[in-house]
Amino acid sequence: MSLTQKPEKNEYSEYETVASDEQTAKTRTSSTSTDSVSLSDLDEIMTSPDRIAAEKRKIMKNLLLICFAFLCNFTAFGGASNLQSSLNPDGGLGTGSLSIIYGSLIISAMFAPTFVIKHLGCKWTICFAIIGYMTYSLANFYPHWGTLVPSSIIVGLSGAPLWSAKCAYLTTSAKRYARLTNESTDSVVNRFFGIFFLFFQFNNIIGNLISSFILSSEDGASLAFPTCYNASFIENYCGHNDCQDDIDAAKNMYNSSECPVLGVSSSDVSNDTLYLLMGIYAAVALLGALVVGFLVDPIKIREKEDRGVFDLLIATFKHMQDRRQFLLIPITMYSGFEQAFITGDYTRSFITCPLAVNWVGFVLICYGACDSLCSFCVGYIEKYTGRPSLFGMAAVIHLALIITFLIWIPYPTSQALFFVLPAFWGVGDAVWQTQLNAFYGVLFVGNQEASFANYRLWESLGFVIAFAYQTFICVEYKLYVLLSVLVVGMSLYSYVEFTERRNRSRASNDVEKHTEENEAYLQSQSSFGGKNSLVTQM
Repeated sequence: MSLTQKPEKNEYSEYETVASDEQTAKTRTSSTSTDSVSLSDLDEIMTSPDRIAAEKRKIMKNLLLICFAFLCNFTAFGGASNLQSSLNPDGGLGTGSLSIIYGSLIISAMFAPTFVIKHLGCKWTICFAIIGYMTYSLANFYPHWGTLVPSSIIVGLSGAPLWSAKCAYLTTSAKRYARLTNESTDSVVNRFFGIFFLFFQFNNIIGNLISSFILSSEDGASLAFPTCYNASFIENYCGHNDCQDDIDAAKNMYNSSECPVLGVSSSDVSNDTLYLLMGIYAAVALLGALVVGFLVDPIKIREKEDRGVFDLLIATFKHMQDRRQFLLIPITMYSGFEQAFITGDYTRSFITCPLAVNWVGFVLICYGACDSLCSFCVGYIEKYTGRPSLFGMAAVIHLALIITFLIWIPYPTSQALFFVLPAFWGVGDAVWQTQLNAFYGVLFVGNQEASFANYRLWESLGFVIAFAYQTFICVEYKLYVLLSVLVVGMSLYSYVEFTERRNRSRASNDVEKHTEENEAYLQSQSSFGGKNSLVTQM
């Protein structure tokens, strides 16, 4: 049944009418053009327990289906992209394609989300964008500049509409759910994003499991942790000392018959293995698109707009004039920097270099598991700790890990550290992903599309910069960049959070003051009326 409402200022209409109630919807909206229910119908819905329960189930169903579709999509894309710096290192092909993706995503974020969502709606925007992502897995069947560049552009152009549509869909659904349950909108938004990122971060587990077992299938011995290694090679060319030199030449220089370096970090994969891996990834992505296309209900974000594409483009740019958005740019960019580091630099310099490429998936499973579990938990914990406490915890964890990476030499004997360090990195990333998304949704609730487009824009710029300089500077300097952006970003975020809470507190105090004044006035009027009545009787 259609449970839409008349959009108020900064409010959003709800799910579009399903097929079984199409005739009812037509009757109800014959005098309007927005398919919204009347206020009396809305009051009836809000006071009917059965209809409230049905609507809550519908909201949760759509939330879980979107979560599953994103899980499928990023199992495929994440699994393929995590291997790029190891599988396609020649000429910077792998990381170059990732840089093109996020460069295209910046362009996409500037104008595409509002335009695409306006014409396709959230549901079909998500569906077609997932198909766009699927082309990256197909291009990796034959990884060359001629195949990866076009597919990277398609993925980048699909990215901003995909994420903006998801964020708008979840935030609108959360607001509706909060009204049905009489809960705080802020709390429900955080919970919905927590549930989403619980599913989303599982893509790291599933995608990396697929890649690890398929890449290890050719040689069962490669599943054993190396017991023989060349310490000099690792000290000079791995970890924070990786300066993107010619690894093959370095292996030959340090190679010996007693403990050969050659083959320790070989990125050679047979064509049959590559075809199998990328074929699985493409099929999984297609499944996600089909789930959205056939099972997810459409949702309306707002009344139809008559603005043209250039007006929407200007609206996206204009949102940057909001001082709060401007101050959140560094912490948003840090989200891109830190994800690029763990998937690009850590996988190459701290895993493939001292161990082997097949260990990338196994190690990142720990990262994905902790990221997924913590993404789910922080949505509930935030109700008790508040958002600033979670941001502070994530900042301290990443700060400690960055310092550790600047010190640690990744000898294969330190087996536990290869898994523990990315696991803690995932704890911090869970906070950045869930709470920063939720903060944007709550802070810019009246301009969701433009605000989430800006989120993807600045996060993508972080990705682009990180991947662009990946083959030019040492890992040590990248860690210093990470450290600097983190400190600046947290400082400015703290200022935004403080000013917002102060403004809310002032507004609350003003409301209480006006309420007290009104009550005093009513009491005085009541008392005056009583005296008049007494005089009349006399």
